[in-house]
Amino acid sequence: MKLNKFYLICLCTMLLAFTACNKGDQDFLYKDELFGINLIGYNASNEELTVKLDTTDFVTPLQPNSRFESTTAYTFRPNENRIKLRVAEKISGKLVLEKELKKEDAGIKINFLYIDGRISSMPEKPAVEEGKLKLIYMFQPTTTNYTEPVDFVVGKYYLVPKVFEELGRAKNVKPYEFCAPITLPTFSTASQEYNGVKTTASFVVRIYKAGTDIPYTDGTAYLWNPLSSTAPKPSSSTPSSKLYIFSEAPSGSMMRFFTRLDQ
Repeated sequence: MKLNKFYLICLCTMLLAFTACNKGDQDFLYKDELFGINLIGYNASNEELTVKLDTTDFVTPLQPNSRFESTTAYTFRPNENRIKLRVAEKISGKLVLEKELKKEDAGIKINFLYIDGRISSMPEKPAVEEGKLKLIYMFQPTTTNYTEPVDFVVGKYYLVPKVFEELGRAKNVKPYEFCAPITLPTFSTASQEYNGVKTTASFVVRIYKAGTDIPYTDGTAYLWNPLSSTAPKPSSSTPSSKLYIFSEAPSGSMMRFFTRLDQ
């Protein structure tokens, strides 16, 4: 009985030691093999998108007309140094994005926008800053099919005497591309004086032909209204950082706009 007890104690000690060594070996082998990837952006299509790392599916597909921020991890097999990321439409199988990723890229962030059957980079919004508005725009002229660059001009429109005051501008922006951030101070639109006259002001964002103060609609079948023909915008008095994608949605002969993404 004493001998059996002695062997049992020795066996337990050996098993514990083996388990500890085995776990240590695994930690040594796999600690640096874990590959993290972060997908951020917006799927502006009506299609659900599947995402694969090599042959491994992301747990959650990218939903239609939705913002996404998805993180996953992949464990490299021995002697494996690179894998492929593939994003595709679930139903049609159409390849949307393919990118080779290297083991040393661990922790990579991929930012993209999928819209109207094409992919583009999705800019990151700047941080919100006290006393400032920060705006990023993408303009889609889906009705006029306007192809020339435009300026986004942000400012106040004084009802009396019907004067527009420019406060910020993004220049020479191509349709279907994002502009650089426009930064301007927050301001009030409450009753105020302009040249000694009491008036109200409106926050408006105009779209001019690049390098001019001429509405891009000049020469088209549509008119520009000083108040209602405006790109989307946030509250003028509250600090914010906003990204907008908007398209044309005229009302009769008057140009109006429809916001596809407000982020």
